[in-house]
Amino acid sequence: MKIGYFTERPVRYVPEEVIMRNGGHFAVSNSYFDKEKAADDYNYFIDENLYAEELGFDIIALNEHHGNPFCMGSVMNVEASILARLSKKARILLIGNPLPVLKHPLRMAEELAEIDLISRGRLVSGFVRGTGIESWATNTNPVHNRERFEEAHDLVIKTWTTPGPFRWEGKHYQFRVVNPFERPLQAPHPPVWIPGGGSVEQWEWCINNDFVYAYLTYFGYMAGTAVIDGFWETVERLGAEPNPYRVAFLQFVGVAENDAEAEKLYAEPAQYFYNRCFHLHPGFVGPPGYASVATIRKGVRSQVRDSAAQVQGKLLSWKEILDRGCVVAGSPATVVDRLNDMADRMKVGHLMLLMHYGNMSHETTLYNTTRFARDVMPKLRHRFNEWEDKWWPKQTLADIRRPAPIGIAEE
Repeated sequence: MKIGYFTERPVRYVPEEVIMRNGGHFAVSNSYFDKEKAADDYNYFIDENLYAEELGFDIIALNEHHGNPFCMGSVMNVEASILARLSKKARILLIGNPLPVLKHPLRMAEELAEIDLISRGRLVSGFVRGTGIESWATNTNPVHNRERFEEAHDLVIKTWTTPGPFRWEGKHYQFRVVNPFERPLQAPHPPVWIPGGGSVEQWEWCINNDFVYAYLTYFGYMAGTAVIDGFWETVERLGAEPNPYRVAFLQFVGVAENDAEAEKLYAEPAQYFYNRCFHLHPGFVGPPGYASVATIRKGVRSQVRDSAAQVQGKLLSWKEILDRGCVVAGSPATVVDRLNDMADRMKVGHLMLLMHYGNMSHETTLYNTTRFARDVMPKLRHRFNEWEDKWWPKQTLADIRRPAPIGIAEE
């Protein structure tokens, strides 16, 4: 099993009454943004990713959202470029760049190629459709979301793999000359993950393109099993190999000495996330036209929209958060047991962990990450070792050599 470190990087100081008064987290004015606190937080987040790599996590992951305090990573490629230079071995996963809202996919192809080059071949490039808030923030028609996603994807992949110059004349993008000199180090291109909340088209598209499907639910593996079951049914129907590494899954985790310490450390951050960050008006996350008719008929619903509806007007207690499996928390033995249960049910080879959530402090995040790496991770490593992870960057220049640091030569 490959194990990754991830956080949404939310703004963690928005007053609850402001969120409730505005009808949801996505509707909060940016006048509540505190620049000095944000300057500290951005540096904390980078430090926490580097610490996770030091502790042995295989992946350090970033994501991107726009126009809201749910995620401070509005330009995650900037963060990724910093991690590309400062980290050493961990794969840098982007989950992911929202292609449908891009005005310039060639710029995206160039940015990602540079990140892959600076990291010496450690980029794992995720592409997403984005939530509805991305459409609102960029004035992009949600009806065109999927076709813009697929066309931008095709253009980026062709840019990476086809020598230029060539011309691109699509429905949404037109370029007379495509000939960027920045091309990825990995050949034919970096591995591609497709994060999603669950749609029929996304499952089939991932399988047909041989991409990893990443299910990013915020409500835990018990709620997420039905979607993963649907994916595996699609794998079987299309005759693809049922390799666990085809899938990635996201789970909140809190490791402590015992249940009492877990509640003391993680109850407030979890409730901040679910009762504030996830207090969302459904109209912001699932605008009309975003979901296809086929997906609606199948009964597959947006996990973000449904999750928002679950907590709209209701505050979840710590017990409810645990009972629903939103957060797996407790002693190392409890966490190991629950995550093994998840692996048995879902057969997911890439486990992405939220070790920081809500308003969790930097110190608590480091403690949680340390306890997981020391007391839990070694007991999960063996899972799915009988399968080859075909979607993992192979040996890279980072595994072989790194450039010497620039310094003043001794006399």
